[in-house]
Amino acid sequence: MATTHVKRAFKYRFCPSDAQAAELSRTFGRVQKVYNMALEARNAAWNQRRERVNCNATSAMLTAWKKTEELACLTEVSPVPLQQCLRHLQGALTNFFDGGAKYPRFTSRKKSRRCAGYTSSAFGCRDGAPTLAKMREPLDIVWSRPLPEGAARSTVTVSQDAAGRWFVSMPGDDAIAPAQATTAAVGIDTGITSLVTVSTGEKATNPRHERRDRGRLAKAQRELSRKEKDSDNRAKARVKVTRVHARITDRRRDFPHQLTTRLVREDQTVVIEDLSLRTMVTNHTLARAKLPLNIRWWTCDCGTVHDRDVNAAHNILAAGLAVSACGDGVRPQRITPGGQSSMRQEPPTGDRGTPRL
Repeated sequence: MATTHVKRAFKYRFCPSDAQAAELSRTFGRVQKVYNMALEARNAAWNQRRERVNCNATSAMLTAWKKTEELACLTEVSPVPLQQCLRHLQGALTNFFDGGAKYPRFTSRKKSRRCAGYTSSAFGCRDGAPTLAKMREPLDIVWSRPLPEGAARSTVTVSQDAAGRWFVSMPGDDAIAPAQATTAAVGIDTGITSLVTVSTGEKATNPRHERRDRGRLAKAQRELSRKEKDSDNRAKARVKVTRVHARITDRRRDFPHQLTTRLVREDQTVVIEDLSLRTMVTNHTLARAKLPLNIRWWTCDCGTVHDRDVNAAHNILAAGLAVSACGDGVRPQRITPGGQSSMRQEPPTGDRGTPRL
């Protein structure tokens, strides 16, 4: 099997200097202002004159705004991120009219993520690290993984999340080597006492990252509640709370990613059940596993001890393989009021609880 090439963004953390942080914060503010002004101009043009304003028109507006005394601050930053935000607005509106997204909204200073995009004309590379416009030194990037050799860096996106962490994202072509051929098939049952149970007997316990940081989160939230509204101390306390949430979120995201990656690499067929986990968690009895289900295992008449979760994973695997082989639904027979049994066949995705491959 040939190597597959895909386009993906490579995201890294970096530590800006004080001058770089000030320049980027100033750029974020100008980008937000231009985005909101362009969106307001588009809304006004449509509501008042039923006129659609394109990206070229907003670009001309930006040039006129820079010449005014009130908006002369727009000339203090690189013009490329300002033009990029107009393109992003155009893309958001295009997605809305195509039915793929909601109508774009105005951004706020309390936005959880601030970002600015730079094209190749607004940055250079020194020792592999980009040097953005209006900056003398390259970004101090933490290279957690190498960039693909020969990757053409057409754009660079710099962002800062609500926890105050800085990130830089660069697109590139990534080569994916083919995995070793395998014929293994597994069924996966999602549970309460364990995160998932595999038909092989493996159980992945729920790490419960929220419990590990619950005390730290409660302390940070208490400190936040004591701060005066709209004060600098309250803003600092809010960042502390956000950092704890970010720590929990990163751990929650990393664990299932590693688990699913390993399962996909080791198995050719993976069968799961399309249960509505979000609905299950709303059950107050199961929300934080306060009480485990009564029966977790039982002994067969032959003396074999069966685990409830492992048995469910075996049933899911068998049902999934039946769907793959026959293409039929796996719903049980039903007795009609007239006494006749009927088998209702439905597509695998047509009902809650039907296994999917």
